[in-house]
Amino acid sequence: MKLLVLAAPSGSGKTTLVHRLLKEFPKLAFSVSATTRKPRLNEQDGIDYHFLSLTEFKRKIKSDFFLEWEEVYEDNFYGSLKSDVQRLWDKGQTVVFDIDVYGGIRLKEKYDLNTLSIFIMPPSIEVLEDRLRKRGTDNEERIHDRLAKAKEEISFATNFDHVIVNDQIETAFKQIQHLVTKFINR
Repeated sequence: MKLLVLAAPSGSGKTTLVHRLLKEFPKLAFSVSATTRKPRLNEQDGIDYHFLSLTEFKRKIKSDFFLEWEEVYEDNFYGSLKSDVQRLWDKGQTVVFDIDVYGGIRLKEKYDLNTLSIFIMPPSIEVLEDRLRKRGTDNEERIHDRLAKAKEEISFATNFDHVIVNDQIETAFKQIQHLVTKFINR
């Protein structure tokens, strides 16, 4: 039972890195998070996220269906379903979490010795802002909110086992690849 947690502020490149890891390591399996946010273009329910209504998400919280959950923005919840994670563990896979910073910290606290936690650090707030704008998925107010949240989240980087600066995706991937190889082979 192993967990690989990659957490970062929105726009830091963690999802890109997670997808590369999944291609590289067949023993890894992706934990599909549940969320109350609306799907973005090309996102599919059950593949990218489990898209839930706010009422349904809160009902699952009360019924203790989540390994971890967080209200990332007002009425915008994210969480990891226990049943999904258990299904992957039952197959002997290391579960990979592409997760918010607070959820990552919670998982590390709960499963400390079985968890490798990696914080993906943007090179700077300016670079992060540029990435968010180029992504083209958020309006100006949302970008402002994401940047404010990123500054707060960066202050928690030391709660993770490793901090990788994603300035160049290839360099960051090689550093993570090395850490993951050691982790899954121990």
